Amino acid sequence: MSVSIPFLPHAHARPSFLPMSILRRLPLHPLTLRHHLPRRRFATLAAVRQDTSVWTPTPISSIEPAAESLFHVSIDVSESPDLASSHTLPGQYLQLRLPDVEKPSFLAIASPPSLAAASGVFEFLVKSVAGSTAELLCALKKGDVVELSQVIGNGFNVDKIDPPEDYPTVLIFATGSGISPIRSLIESGFGAYKRPDVRLYYGARNLRRMAYQDRFKDWESSGVKVVPVLSQPGDSWTGESGYVQAAFARAKQIHSPKGTGAVLCGQRQMTEEVTSILVADGVSSEKILKNF
Repeated sequence: MSVSIPFLPHAHARPSFLPMSILRRLPLHPLTLRHHLPRRRFATLAAVRQDTSVWTPTPISSIEPAAESLFHVSIDVSESPDLASSHTLPGQYLQLRLPDVEKPSFLAIASPPSLAAASGVFEFLVKSVAGSTAELLCALKKGDVVELSQVIGNGFNVDKIDPPEDYPTVLIFATGSGISPIRSLIESGFGAYKRPDVRLYYGARNLRRMAYQDRFKDWESSGVKVVPVLSQPGDSWTGESGYVQAAFARAKQIHSPKGTGAVLCGQRQMTEEVTSILVADGVSSEKILKNF
């Protein structure tokens, strides 16, 4: 959300692109921006996050369709243990850049931190936007090399909604590719099975645009009730329709505001409106978690 972070902006550029045969021969060792970028670019990127001063070349493991305009991207970080271990919390993200492309993309990590530790892989849900770095990324093949920054961001601070007995209700909201870090949260585990009311309101235009449907059953088994919300559903759709914030406003059912936490990721209007609804109903703003 890309990463996407749809909730994190993707850079847009159409510069020339190195042949894949050259990319595959890039050495897999950390590179510093100061040695490989013009001074002005170094200053610009360093101003974003000082953690991104080191870039690590890493090969693509796989790129597969996840939904319409969305791609499941796996990157092998098994030869970069420092990079793999820098992912410690769900909701964190990093920057990804391609050779000869000026601007990097910000991407939320979709996989839980345990996957990098166990298998040496980072997984992402990337929205392919015409003219962007993300579009070029989604056109790559297994073995092609990209460069990753260190993992950055504070992620979702789930300690604020622990222990489960004190926060029996957790409301999760995501739109589009904003589901990416939410997947990391759910699959990292936050005691959902110990809480009687954990709901995920997940919005997309239609089912063709909704990623991770194959994971819904497992998420439900872990204690998360999945509520898909379609803004442009087909005639056969019988579930929630409209926008996520409207679907939640209709259902609401906040029995104990002091015992309620929330996690939000996605389109800005959604996060702002949901936050307003929750705060108006007595939920503490400190218990509304975002990853930015």
